[in-house]
Amino acid sequence: MSIDISGAGTLYIILIMAVVTLITRWGGVFVMSFVPISFRVQQFINAMSGSVLVAVLTPLAVNGDNGARLALLATALVMLILRKPLPAIAAGIVVAALFRQLH
Repeated sequence: MSIDISGAGTLYIILIMAVVTLITRWGGVFVMSFVPISFRVQQFINAMSGSVLVAVLTPLAVNGDNGARLALLATALVMLILRKPLPAIAAGIVVAALFRQLH
């Protein structure tokens, strides 16, 4: 299957992605409405967010270029120092941009 990405094809792809995103988000809320939130379930949810973050960042650290690795390092350091995500993300973006601009 192929979709022409010129013209309306791009719009169709964006709409399909939006619908799939909404279905998964609403579906998760719907399913969780049947699950009682006990202490163990709450621990699982908290641990799951960290494991998703590691799953997203590990391939970047392993297969990424040095700019990506420096960005991850800068983000981690700023997060450890300030404990605020927005400045940490901004630091990572700035470090990656500067590294790639200079190399």
